[in-house]
Amino acid sequence: MYEVRTENQKSQTRNLKSAIERMKHLPKIFTIQTLFIVLVLLMPALLHAQGPDGTPGDPDAAAPIDGGLSLLIAGGVGYGIKKMKEKKRDTIL
Repeated sequence: MYEVRTENQKSQTRNLKSAIERMKHLPKIFTIQTLFIVLVLLMPALLHAQGPDGTPGDPDAAAPIDGGLSLLIAGGVGYGIKKMKEKKRDTIL
């Protein structure tokens, strides 16, 4: 009438249940991975350096080189100052 389960059987049952729970998430993970791969493969087709008719843009237009470079330099200087203060504080203590 009653089934007597050993610890090994209980452990196998728990492992099987956890494996089934993990498998429930596989379709979602597969969908996300597939979408990412499709986006990566289609990105070069969507990004064009030329105009819509295939001719290059205005050759006299200047490229904005300093767009974020100054912010990056300022951030690096600030981070360096912070690290120097921390090092100085740690050597005093």
